[in-house]
Amino acid sequence: MPILDIEIAASDPENKLPADLTQSLADAVAQVFGSPQGTVWVKLRIIPSTQYAEDHGKLAGLQPVFVTVLKSRVPEGNALQNEITQLTQAIAKVLNRPDTNVHIMYQPNGAGRVAFGGNLVR
Repeated sequence: MPILDIEIAASDPENKLPADLTQSLADAVAQVFGSPQGTVWVKLRIIPSTQYAEDHGKLAGLQPVFVTVLKSRVPEGNALQNEITQLTQAIAKVLNRPDTNVHIMYQPNGAGRVAFGGNLVR
């Protein structure tokens, strides 16, 4: 069930991204999660530089990536840290960015509050 919302800060809103970028990200994160085919969803958005800021100004060339993850159940402890490390590396590799530019936020467990096609995830 993992659903990822990936937002990429881009210095040029007309930045040409590869047509298969979203698919490449979905395939890479599915591998991290060990998910069967058709069970990982990725939504990708570009944030133009005019719609992204940091306190006291941005560092030149910095293009962060914000990833929000929704899963049935979020791992805990070392398992969560291992998943974060692998997910960060996979996303950074696909986007050709340093790991330090990838920021991951997990939503609370989706089980019991998310439904697909009218069926509650348990």
